[in-house]
Amino acid sequence: MSNLYNTVIIGGGAAGMHCAAHALDAGPVLVIDHAQKSGEKIRISGGGRSNFTNLGCSPGNFISHNPHFAKSALARYSQWDFIDLINRHGIAYHEKTLGQLFCDGSADQIIQMLKQEMLGSELRLATTVVSVQKTDLDFEISLDSGETLRTNNLVIATGGKSIPKIGASGFGYQIARQFEVPLIETRPGLVPLTFSESDLAFLKPLAGLSLDVSIQCGKSSFQEAMLFTHRGLSGPAILQISSYWREGDPITIDLCPGVDCYEVLRAARSANGKRAVATVLADILPKRLASVLSDHWGLVGTIADQSDKALGQLCQKIHGWQLNPIGTEGYRTAEVTVGGVDTNALNSSTMECRAVPGLYFIGEVVDVTGWLGGYNFQWAWSSAYAAGRAIARSSKP
Repeated sequence: MSNLYNTVIIGGGAAGMHCAAHALDAGPVLVIDHAQKSGEKIRISGGGRSNFTNLGCSPGNFISHNPHFAKSALARYSQWDFIDLINRHGIAYHEKTLGQLFCDGSADQIIQMLKQEMLGSELRLATTVVSVQKTDLDFEISLDSGETLRTNNLVIATGGKSIPKIGASGFGYQIARQFEVPLIETRPGLVPLTFSESDLAFLKPLAGLSLDVSIQCGKSSFQEAMLFTHRGLSGPAILQISSYWREGDPITIDLCPGVDCYEVLRAARSANGKRAVATVLADILPKRLASVLSDHWGLVGTIADQSDKALGQLCQKIHGWQLNPIGTEGYRTAEVTVGGVDTNALNSSTMECRAVPGLYFIGEVVDVTGWLGGYNFQWAWSSAYAAGRAIARSSKP
């Protein structure tokens, strides 16, 4: 005998739990997750304080093959709606930088809030979906326990492939392929970049050093902190640009954004021409970086020895340091997955699959990827709300 639900949501993360809260009006809701705990990505985000949204969230903060797709869901449920929810639950929060909002306390507050909001629905953890079938009337879902479920609405909120150690998998893409829903090629996003051994030879001595930079790849650019590591480059600026980087692309780094290095170096030459070039470079760059770059670029002699042309060429390197990554650290450390379910297959206002009525895809499994800074959680909340309310409306007499 099958157990009947109006809605079954596969995935007990941010999108899945939020969707359950809004689909409840339509009838019984079941949320299934193979993990031992729900909301693990929420729990580990923001250093345990959850960067749950961003004050400046807009469609321009997202990557998708269809840049217009996210507009409808983000308008229906914006960052201000989620902030209202946070306020109703009395969760204290603060803005860190660039509009990023974090809990004053633990990220667990967000998880507990979502569980309270979805009270009345059923949450089953440590439960694996073995198969999904579409009948003439509904969907049949077989579980590892041997139980069979039937549902009118099936919501896929399984996330992407990023951070497999907390249970991430490609299950959502598997379901999409089963129902012939097209996929956009997936790749790691918001992830550190790796470099060749020759580049690492001079990058490794800088491990642990961080500085604010402006970084560009193609037409995309960001100005945030960059961190040197033993494996390559990381930090917010690198994570941001990694979502746009493709194999073979160079990245260009301005090590002194907003500073006219040429005028600074000329002034230093006039003030004390006997100083070594490397020493003067340390006036505008961290000392360790100035030393390594001086060696790498072969800077010798005093600042007085440098002509205007030579200073100009040096400044071009400082403002346009070009590197060629060979890859990323992969899904192991990636915060998100770029790509996923093709948005052309979905209704932008409901997240329902156009060719398979009753089948919905929400959150990270969809080809909508936000910038670093709370944008991906906002997409989870917005897409979940769109699907949940659509289900509630469609089930009313």
